[in-house]
Amino acid sequence: MTQSPDPIATPANANGPADLIMALTDEEGRLSPLEKKLADFVLADAHYATNASITDIATGAGVSPPTVTRFCRRLGCASFSDFKVQLAKSAYVGLRYLRPDIVTATPQEVAEDIVTKAQNALFEMHRTLDLERVQAAVDLLVGARMIHAFGSGGNSSMIAAEMQNRLFRLGLRIASSSDHGMNLMLAAAAEPGTVVFGSSFTGRNRELIHCFQLLRDRGVPTIALTQGASPLADVAQVVIAVDLPEGRNIFRATSTRYASLAVVDIVANLVAYADRQRSARTLRRIKEALITHRDGDDSQILGD
Repeated sequence: MTQSPDPIATPANANGPADLIMALTDEEGRLSPLEKKLADFVLADAHYATNASITDIATGAGVSPPTVTRFCRRLGCASFSDFKVQLAKSAYVGLRYLRPDIVTATPQEVAEDIVTKAQNALFEMHRTLDLERVQAAVDLLVGARMIHAFGSGGNSSMIAAEMQNRLFRLGLRIASSSDHGMNLMLAAAAEPGTVVFGSSFTGRNRELIHCFQLLRDRGVPTIALTQGASPLADVAQVVIAVDLPEGRNIFRATSTRYASLAVVDIVANLVAYADRQRSARTLRRIKEALITHRDGDDSQILGD
């Protein structure tokens, strides 16, 4: 009796939904010619494959139904039905990265693309920004004894750090944190007079949502810079919504970063104007230290 080849790593036996798509692409050349035909047929229209019968797929790929069954087991799925379930789970993300949109890549085209997308993000954010909520956030920050800025992941950690970078120089007490455990402890230890700012581009960061729920239950004011219709927005006291469409270019960083940074600058500028004397006093001390230690004159930028 001929022993069947070892199963290829897939969601049923390895690292999760994306493995099925990787197995179908057969980058390691482990599929037989018939299996390769099946894989190519499935990848050509994954949506159709998730809804087709075993006979439909067999006919479309030019193989027999038993070959389809063996193929599914070869990929580590328990059955044809299990294969379709796993394919449905992984197809959207997997295929988007398997077949990214064709984009031009000369330096001139990339530069224009990046700058144009950043400009569009800024204009759209400005057009839709709820300035009453921005002012409500500013009022909370100006009156706070202590501010914590929470964020995790690459972009939201940057936004939290930038909020600290902008506000400490205006005389406010603020500290940023991107550690989930630390955020939870800081939320639990927050004293009256504390305000917590949180950044989440999706608004689905479970740990941050949990912190905001805890803060809400304890009566600690919170500000969320996030998507408007999101779980984080549901538990925040003040929501500054940034809802921008994303393109399909998987190689370009999200242009929402520029919009979020602009929101931070708007908030910080309004905070500075709310107490001009305090802001100017702290900025002068910082500038004096920089001139004495580094610059030697007052014409340099303020050392960001």
